[in-house]
Amino acid sequence: MERAATRVDAPTRGENRRVLQPGERIAEALFGLIMVLTFTGSLSVAEAGRDDVRMMLIGALGCNIAWGIIVAILYLMDCLSEQGRDIRALRAARSAAEPAAAHRVIAEALPPMVAAAHGPAEYETVRQKLLMVDEPPARPRLSKADWLGGLAVFLWVFAITFPVSIPFIFMDDVAQAMRLSNGIAVALLVIAGYAYGRITNYRPWLTSLAMVVLGVALVAATIALGG
Repeated sequence: MERAATRVDAPTRGENRRVLQPGERIAEALFGLIMVLTFTGSLSVAEAGRDDVRMMLIGALGCNIAWGIIVAILYLMDCLSEQGRDIRALRAARSAAEPAAAHRVIAEALPPMVAAAHGPAEYETVRQKLLMVDEPPARPRLSKADWLGGLAVFLWVFAITFPVSIPFIFMDDVAQAMRLSNGIAVALLVIAGYAYGRITNYRPWLTSLAMVVLGVALVAATIALGG
């Protein structure tokens, strides 16, 4: 009775997980930009007419809408996978035959650097607290926060790639639109590379340059392979 009175609700995954994880979202933005540049780069400046531009825009925007949907679905699948992993870890820690076994389960659930900084006393404290957590659900469930997170991921992927297409919508001169579009793409690659350098503790500006080179190389390879 005393233990039941001190039970606490386990925090849901949506309350703890940051939806727009920087590293993941930067990678998705890079992939989306490569797809858009594959369409715009295949447009012939000398021969393209308004019908060609319209078809290119439809293809580029449609491709990125599809990619945004795919990424959102993968995000939701990851929500279920991570929640299922948490449920299994909680049950294993609570049902362990001896404290040492529960400590190993808890250590495996933590990042390696965090796990290495803990000792038996800290693990035992965590184990005791896990014993007071309410019984987890029988199976993972997508929460409202998870669905909103999937929508946010979709909007992020679409929004980051849409500016590259804007010049072709408002400019009649295909050559000028191409130059401006490429300039916007390079600027976005620089921003993505700088942000990636910041979160990985690499030199931001050097990472920006590497991101531009990588993006251009991947676009050229994709076009050459008929992508």
